Amino acid sequence: MLAYIARRLLLLPFIVLGVTVLIFLMLQLLSPYARLALYIQDPAQLKDPRQLERLIELYGLNDPVLVPFTHRPLEISLGFTTLRIAGDPDCGFICYCHCSPQYLRWLGEVVRGNLGWSETDKMPVLSALISRFPATLELAIFAILPLVLIGVLLGVLAAVYHNRPLDHTTRILSIMGYAFPTFVFGLLMLMLFYGRLGWFAPERLTQWASDIVQNPTLFTRFTGLNTIDALLNGRWDVFFNALSHIVLPVLTLSYVSWALIVRITRSAMLETLRQEYVTVARAKGQRELIVILKHACRNALIPVATISGLSFVGLLNGVVITETIFNYRGLGKFAADAAYNLDIPSVLGFTLFSTTILVAMNLLVDMLYAWIDPRVRLD
Repeated sequence: MLAYIARRLLLLPFIVLGVTVLIFLMLQLLSPYARLALYIQDPAQLKDPRQLERLIELYGLNDPVLVPFTHRPLEISLGFTTLRIAGDPDCGFICYCHCSPQYLRWLGEVVRGNLGWSETDKMPVLSALISRFPATLELAIFAILPLVLIGVLLGVLAAVYHNRPLDHTTRILSIMGYAFPTFVFGLLMLMLFYGRLGWFAPERLTQWASDIVQNPTLFTRFTGLNTIDALLNGRWDVFFNALSHIVLPVLTLSYVSWALIVRITRSAMLETLRQEYVTVARAKGQRELIVILKHACRNALIPVATISGLSFVGLLNGVVITETIFNYRGLGKFAADAAYNLDIPSVLGFTLFSTTILVAMNLLVDMLYAWIDPRVRLD
């Protein structure tokens, strides 16, 4: 088990590094003035033309992407250490090699946490991501539970009652959910429950609750999650207000996404129920509930674990359409606003964050594989 996890951990840095190379190559399509926003944390530096030219020269943004490795020594600050690359023109091998100081400088800034300035939130990109992340995390936690539990339950029931009314009803609902565009379903929920009934308002909090949360004398922030912090502060009024604001986004994400989990669970369960070891378990006289839960479900959960993990990654990365419809100020709304405003540092910061979350979640899914199916550990 440890060797299996170690192999996966060794691959993570190379995957993330490969993504940074691709992002850097795409950045070369932009002008040096556009790329300069990736290096600064004070917008005042972009207002002085002389300062602009000095910074462009400092970061070598006018230099070619690849330069001969025969120049003066190159020093790249990584925050915790300084990388020094010395070129020797007398060396017959090194003089023909090339390197990319631009990439190394930009990677050094990224490692130090400098992702540039966000015009969308008027703060450094890293600070904007950190401030928006709790909202998306709260939405992901509340959405993933009904998404997985209801999806798996309906998928198992559909397979057990194959070709019966319950199976047909579940398949019809799953096909409708899978084919329903997110923005259409979200707008319908918003028009029905808020526009007509006035029950669940958009945004994260009502104004009175937002005033309480933002007042440090009345409310102490612990996690950034409104529901959890309200419970820790003993403010049940704020808790129920935050809960009412999260109902429609969770309903939209759950209905549109659980359809895929239902279909995959049903297919995996139908295949598993036809296996010989399930037939043998039944022949031994074991109860049908034990056969389904102990022998069939565990072996059918591997593809479900993959989809569940990727669904949670999508939620953590910020569901752009859902958060935009309900004006829910999370990472998805941040990415949509940044793209609309052509805020390149914010878009790239969101991309790097999404990549890191995706790679980390893939590792957790692989570990879950090994726990569900011991054969994975032995491969």
